[in-house]
Amino acid sequence: MSTKTLTTPKQEVAMKSGSLDIHQTITNTIIAQLEKGTPPWQKPWNSGSAMPLTLPKNTTTGNKYRGINIPLLWMSAAAQDFTTQEWATFNQWKENKESIAKGQKGTMIIYYDTFEREEEGEIKKIPFVKTSYVFNRCQLTSFQPDAQPQPEQEPIVQRISKVDAFINNTEVMVKHGGNRAFYSPASDSITMPFPTRFIDTESRTATEGYYSVLLHELSHATGHKSRLDRLGNNRFGSKPYAFEELIAELGSAFLCAELEITNAPKLDHASYIASWLQVLRDDKK
Repeated sequence: MSTKTLTTPKQEVAMKSGSLDIHQTITNTIIAQLEKGTPPWQKPWNSGSAMPLTLPKNTTTGNKYRGINIPLLWMSAAAQDFTTQEWATFNQWKENKESIAKGQKGTMIIYYDTFEREEEGEIKKIPFVKTSYVFNRCQLTSFQPDAQPQPEQEPIVQRISKVDAFINNTEVMVKHGGNRAFYSPASDSITMPFPTRFIDTESRTATEGYYSVLLHELSHATGHKSRLDRLGNNRFGSKPYAFEELIAELGSAFLCAELEITNAPKLDHASYIASWLQVLRDDKK
């Protein structure tokens, strides 16, 4: 078969860097955070000067970052005590007449590009992974932190209409009762403790806790046989069980950010962390 690849030298360099290396870099970053005892998608700050967890966005384009870039930027912000989720490349900041403070390092993100390959007279576009580096607004020489007073927290769950509407639109039944939160594939329903059972803690309000747990269970519902058909007979403590919990925790974090709810994922005990570490080491993708 005659094959001709149409690429530029720049594309060839990007391809030779290898997506496997990129995957390994991302995996190593997440593992490092897990080994510290904190999942990177958990809300990492609770101080009065920190901002609520939101989806990171590019200040130049206004676009929100997607996929694996979300926890990568969350982790970077947490590790460096950034108080904003505004990011841009070096050149983008420069175009806005901003400069990066001396000694500051960028955070790696990934994106997909394509190159053209001719096969049997047809031009095909082949996707491949590329990397870029972005800087947070807190890394600019002009950055001046604002004083952000700690809002008073209500001790009871406050209903959020847009979140309730989002959940209702999924058509997954939500029932209340008992003292457990779980998703049942058999009935395609979620059982939650009554909202009055949720209380404020040092890391989250009752409202944040309630919706964080509810969206965790809703993320499990995506695995129903009528949807992604992901749920099997996953025994507690097994790798598939741990991986499913990882999916639900990430799903909850992403949804809480998108719906503008501060997220504080639950950590049942240290064995969860060990299980997640093993899953990541076994499959870096």
